Amino acid sequence: MIGALRTPEQQIVTVFGGSGFLGRYVVSLLAQRGYRVLVPTRQPNMANFLPLGKVGQIHPIHANLRHPDSVAHAVARADHVINLVGILQESSRQRFDTIQAKAPALIAEAAKKAVSITHVSAIGADPDSESAYARSKAEGEAALLQVRPDAVILRPSLMFGPGDSSFNRFATLARMLPVQPLPGADTRFQPIYAGDVAAAIVAAVDGKVPTGRVYELGGPEIRTLRQMMEFVFEVTERKRVIVPMPNNMARAMGSVMGFLDMLTLGLIPNELVTTRDQAILLESDNVVSENAIREGRTIEGLGITPTTIEAIVPSYLVRFRKTGQFDLKRNATQTNPDLLAPRSGGPASDFHPERAPGPAIGPSASH
Repeated sequence: MIGALRTPEQQIVTVFGGSGFLGRYVVSLLAQRGYRVLVPTRQPNMANFLPLGKVGQIHPIHANLRHPDSVAHAVARADHVINLVGILQESSRQRFDTIQAKAPALIAEAAKKAVSITHVSAIGADPDSESAYARSKAEGEAALLQVRPDAVILRPSLMFGPGDSSFNRFATLARMLPVQPLPGADTRFQPIYAGDVAAAIVAAVDGKVPTGRVYELGGPEIRTLRQMMEFVFEVTERKRVIVPMPNNMARAMGSVMGFLDMLTLGLIPNELVTTRDQAILLESDNVVSENAIREGRTIEGLGITPTTIEAIVPSYLVRFRKTGQFDLKRNATQTNPDLLAPRSGGPASDFHPERAPGPAIGPSASH
């Protein structure tokens, strides 16, 4: 174990997938804690979305999960290793078997000297699932624990936050289509803020999470896919009709769209493509299990209070409104807090300079 005198500044954390959606939250928190961070990526020169840290604190390096030697190089000096790599659908070289079933054990084999390994999987990982995605997630977990029984495995539900592929996708579809065909309309999810998942990951690196366990991370509310779509319509101020799709129809449509996406070399917008495998996933609820709740293997069990979607999602979906955040009529009706304004902005104004925490300004200032 790392001695108590070793500070985060003296430790290196290798984050596979650190330039992705969740990875940017994780790398940012690690940098705030003072850790030195290596981010393996296939194209280090394209890792433009990494957060800023101190000079030399965050360093992208070249690595490819299909090349074991590059993986070994990426973890050679690491005190902690985090694996966030995952794909929602397969492409020519990105396969579930390689990325999600085999890569976790490959990383663990190379990182046997690391103090900790934290792996992000997904709620719904199941070796008996019809979904290749869910099976590969379960196989990856099992293979990892064979190599490192002390690994921490986190299974989040649907993640949200600026740059996500869930609520942004729903809002894009709402902007494009007046009628929304919806597979899995009544399937339940427990959306969780990516920042909360990142906090759980960094807690594991800090040594505050019991190892050798699988944690299921969900937000404070359970909502159906239909309810999440309706929430998006409300935030983006759009009226749309939801048409639930039966499972068989959704699978058939997924087969067709997956084939067309492959035939057009991925030219179809991602928002319009739901593959057969994804349609199968949408047939099962994606919520924290009763066993995990009972055993404390949840986000609350790690001492983290989960964030609601209302607190985060509207801030980045406002751009999907017809006039975005620049609707003059809407803004004119909103109450503007102006405690420190030199004069009242009108009846809707919150003009109370006597309650302002700072010095008065304007005509009411004393001289």
